[in-house]
Amino acid sequence: MSEANNQAAETTENVALADDLPKKIPVWWKRRPVVYFRSVVYNLALFTVAFYFACAFKSENFLILTDGSHALFTRAILWILAIKMATFYLRRSYRNLGYYATFRELRNIIFDAAFSFAVVVVFFATCYKFDWFDFKMPLSVATLDMIMTIMLRGGARISRRFYRESVLPAFDPDSDDEPALLVGANNRGAHVANIINNQRSIGYRVVGFLTIHDYKVRMKVGTLPVVADVSNLVEACKRANVKTILFVAGSLPGKTFREIFNRCDKNGLKLKVVPQVEFHPDTKIPIHDVDVNDLLKRDPIVLDTDQIEKLVTGRRVMVTGAGGSIGSEICRQLMRFHPQELFLLGRGENRIFFLERELRALGTDTKLTPIIADVSNASRIDGVFNAAKPEIVFHAAAHKHVPLMESNIPEAIRNNIYGTKVVADAADRYGAEKFVMVSTDKAVNPTSVMGCSKQMAERYVNALAVRSKTRFIVTRFGNVLGSNGSVVPIFTKQIQNGGPITLTDRRMTRYFMTIPEASQLVLEAAAMGKGGEIFVLDMGEPVKIENLAKDMIRLSGLPEYAIEIQEVGLRPGEKLYEELYFESEKRIETSQKKLFAAEHRQFNLEDVQAQLDELLAMTTGPQEAIRDRLQDFVPEYKPTIIEKK
Repeated sequence: MSEANNQAAETTENVALADDLPKKIPVWWKRRPVVYFRSVVYNLALFTVAFYFACAFKSENFLILTDGSHALFTRAILWILAIKMATFYLRRSYRNLGYYATFRELRNIIFDAAFSFAVVVVFFATCYKFDWFDFKMPLSVATLDMIMTIMLRGGARISRRFYRESVLPAFDPDSDDEPALLVGANNRGAHVANIINNQRSIGYRVVGFLTIHDYKVRMKVGTLPVVADVSNLVEACKRANVKTILFVAGSLPGKTFREIFNRCDKNGLKLKVVPQVEFHPDTKIPIHDVDVNDLLKRDPIVLDTDQIEKLVTGRRVMVTGAGGSIGSEICRQLMRFHPQELFLLGRGENRIFFLERELRALGTDTKLTPIIADVSNASRIDGVFNAAKPEIVFHAAAHKHVPLMESNIPEAIRNNIYGTKVVADAADRYGAEKFVMVSTDKAVNPTSVMGCSKQMAERYVNALAVRSKTRFIVTRFGNVLGSNGSVVPIFTKQIQNGGPITLTDRRMTRYFMTIPEASQLVLEAAAMGKGGEIFVLDMGEPVKIENLAKDMIRLSGLPEYAIEIQEVGLRPGEKLYEELYFESEKRIETSQKKLFAAEHRQFNLEDVQAQLDELLAMTTGPQEAIRDRLQDFVPEYKPTIIEKK
């Protein structure tokens, strides 16, 4: 057996062993046994001390137990510890680590103590009433015990935070940390600044804030001043002797961010991005340079999570093309909403294998079922749906590379059109509640076989929606940054090789979204769709590809003139400008401001079915004959004419 096969076998065996572990050992104990054991010992000691002082205060001796209080302490302590540890476990308090102390944490400590107080009072009163115990638990002692528990637990946690944030920094001078200004004079900015300033390994020290609100200037957020608004950042940096500006990803509209980036770039200032994650005091914040995703990011998307939870939570969900850029991100986003079972369907075994491992590592209770299948194989897909009975289907499987499909037309027909038909028919046949097709702006007034094939697939899905109980929904959007074959990784490679960057045409523009943006809005469309809609994602303003290339050169740390930009002419199937709607389609607003519906043309199912059957029968014949027939079926299809030089 080869080394690669040995590694694959070993990995499969490890995954199988990992699957068995949760059945034998509680997940929380398996992960951090020493931490939880230490927490149990710590709380046993704390509860003992709290009850001791409650008894001592009752005897008015404060430190030493009298005969009566000593008898109460020795008789009741084991029961007190048992009750408190039980309520401690039921309230999941063992998960709270002291150096995360916040006011919310203090509230939880009060709730824990009040809950255990109620249990203690009821338990001892019941035992005394039925003569199980020959002593009473004085209400005053139980109350004092609750107060002491709150004081000791709360004080211990506040002391630990004070030690980490105030004592340790005094013995660890931060003179080597680079001073920086943070954009965002708000609660989140204060939280991020506090964590950065209390971590010794980040290399930055926030000395003040920049804001987009003029009225906040010269005010303070926490202990740090708001030094200026973003329009005066250059002067503010000079006054504060600062060379670096920090920015929390996604916290401002893309237009504002681009203005900040341009000012920093022109004035020799460094702009660094703080990723948008959940920060805790011991979180290692991976501050990084600005990348093209940050430059093109629009207003942060606010998802209707309640609506998506109702659709996904506890349901059987299937994603086709799960190994692709969009399909895999849809899977990651779905995991946030805990479906009962997630079927990862794709025909590339390596991508599905690694995606399953990635999702399984999240430690979720969602059952993951990888499926290797070709969407154009009707009998295989029928068997898959018969066994899986998915309730929600996201159809992301497609051939999307325009030039490749121009020279491989039968595959575009077989995979993009017929594959969509096969999966849609199976969803209808086996009673799926919703079917969501991921389409493209290239389906609008197509100039390529790929775009034309997606237009035909849209027609079939919308025609089927009229007669089916399954709610068929189409989502349409443009280019996705970072996806396989997009211009960003191509330009990056060309810059790494020293150039040149090749543009098809300097006039070319494209709509762009990030992979998470696109995937989140697909979920939103699925949740709000009633069936038969084409949802168009708000792509913002089109981006000029030449400007994108120049931005990427600057982001690589080089001046624009360092890398040559060459114009090579349009490739087969390409067009200069992308469109999101046909002229006959009306744009309709929805409750999600980033999502619009297109009031589209309706096609007869029998007519579309006949056209698909005819195209499929032609896949064994000449390619140009298929192209000619596509022009008959889609009058808007105008193939790109490449001028020969």
